[in-house]
Amino acid sequence: MPANQENTTRVDTLGGQPQGQAGDYLSLARFDHVTKHVFILPGLILALALTEPDLSSLIVNIPVGLLSAVCIASSNYVINEWLDRERDAAHPAKSKRRAVVVEMRPGIVYGEYLLLAIGGLLLAAVIGKLFFVTSVLFLISGIVYNVEPIRAKDKPYLDVLTECLNNPIRFLLGWAIVDQVTLPPISVLAAYWMAGAFLMAAKRLGEYRDIAANAGIAVLKRYRRSFEYYTEESLTVSCFVYAMMTAFLLGVFLVKYRVEYILVFPFISGLFAVYLWLATRPGSVVQRPERLFHSRRLDVMLTLTVIVFLFASFVDVPVLDFMAASFLVPISSL
Repeated sequence: MPANQENTTRVDTLGGQPQGQAGDYLSLARFDHVTKHVFILPGLILALALTEPDLSSLIVNIPVGLLSAVCIASSNYVINEWLDRERDAAHPAKSKRRAVVVEMRPGIVYGEYLLLAIGGLLLAAVIGKLFFVTSVLFLISGIVYNVEPIRAKDKPYLDVLTECLNNPIRFLLGWAIVDQVTLPPISVLAAYWMAGAFLMAAKRLGEYRDIAANAGIAVLKRYRRSFEYYTEESLTVSCFVYAMMTAFLLGVFLVKYRVEYILVFPFISGLFAVYLWLATRPGSVVQRPERLFHSRRLDVMLTLTVIVFLFASFVDVPVLDFMAASFLVPISSL
């Protein structure tokens, strides 16, 4: 081997790992997870249905808002993957992440984090105050979840409730793209939070079943401290609790705001059922949310739910109003 080539090899494998290249640093931002921003759309649609927005502003707000959300989410992913690299080494799939297998310079990683975070906030400021404040909350949620001394992801149940804060935050981002003056109903934000908790608990259930069966519970506990307290039974029960809370809170919203949303209930129930079924499958896609759309059953249920949600948002069904009025009998008349 020529001397110069030998020296290059020695530098590139410093510390026993190859040195990270530009593509490795970019992979930390997980731009392939952009599909998660579909959770912004319900907030956007509901704001269009319940408020009287300036539609001309959406020409700028929608692309700028989505780009801002992508930047801030990616900044959270950067810090997540960097701080998790040692524990990810124990995970059968995540051990292949670039932060685990290549040597990276902390200065470049934190620089990437700051660049994405500041870029996202600058874009958020273009839309308005509510969107900007929500974007700051988005950024803070990533710090609370990933960074010591709190690092909520290591604490059972709190890990789920903190990670799924992204759901109501994304909903509020969608709402703020349309309306900067009002806030969405608290009931729907809480329902969105509980729905996200169901998704995250189901994800952990899938991980628990898969890793415990193939690599053993000891490996699972090395990967994430919160798994020291979870069992398959406790995760399954938590899924049902979060699902019931979602249904209750959606019912509160439905009664108060728009009875047509009762048409969406069966499809949301179907979505939950399919997702829980997927969580029990070996090698389930729920462990990797960016691959969720590879499930045909989930795609069909999600498409049907979106179609019915759009219909219920913008089309009045008088017979449902009549039925609701008929059932709501004053106590004094009983």
